[in-house]
This record gives sequence, C-alpha cells and structure tokens, in this order.
Amino acid sequence: MAKKFPIHPAHPERNCWGCDQYCAADSLACGNGSDRTQHPMELFGDDWAQWGLDEPAGGQPPTAADPHQRQSPGG
Repeated sequence: MAKKFPIHPAHPERNCWGCDQYCAADSLACGNGSDRTQHPMELFGDDWAQWGLDEPAGGQPPTAADPHQRQSPGG
C-alpha cells in the first residue's frame, strides 16, 4: 500500500519525492534519477494542493466534445 503523501512536510528539501520510498536526498535508493524529485510545495508554493479545485464557471461540469462531429484540419 502506498504511503500517505504529506501536504505540508516540515523539511521537504531533505527527501526525494519521486516514489513511495521518500528516500533521503543523499541516498536515492530507488534509482529514480540523478537528482531528487522536489515536493510540489517547493515548486508551486504552500497552496499547491488547492489548484484546480474550483468549480467551473456557470456551475455546470464541462462536457466532452461530440465524437461524431469532425473539425476542420485548420482548427
């Protein structure tokens, strides 16, 4: 089972966030890469978990395009 992903870790710079192991930044045991993967809080700020949660304008969910309707090649 996957570990629960921390929303606001105290010291995100100390771990690699690329997999469920959360290795220390200087060990990288999983071989995920040569550098550690940053926590979203480091990249996008403290409010990163709230992004994209707004309700669409008009209160209606977005609808998918009709798959039978063809678009012209130019757009």
